[in-house]
Amino acid sequence: MRNSKTHGKTISAAEVTNVSRHGIWLLAGGRELFMPHEDFPWFQDAPIKSVLNMEEPAPGHFHWPDLDVDLTAEIIEHPERFPLKAK
Repeated sequence: MRNSKTHGKTISAAEVTNVSRHGIWLLAGGRELFMPHEDFPWFQDAPIKSVLNMEEPAPGHFHWPDLDVDLTAEIIEHPERFPLKAK
């Protein structure tokens, strides 16, 4: 019989939970992070399928392979510290 205790990696993966005309919401590590389009313009005109196709190769590191975008939780929480934006 299997033991139901949790060991090792957390099984809940990061995911995009909402997309709106204002930005996108990402649920990761039990926190919801908001990415407004004004700070993260790569997502504004991207197809929904590409926005939803997100991976978390390491905790707090998010990758959108279809968009060639890599972000960290720190960048999402403090975009003012990272002023470079796509043109």
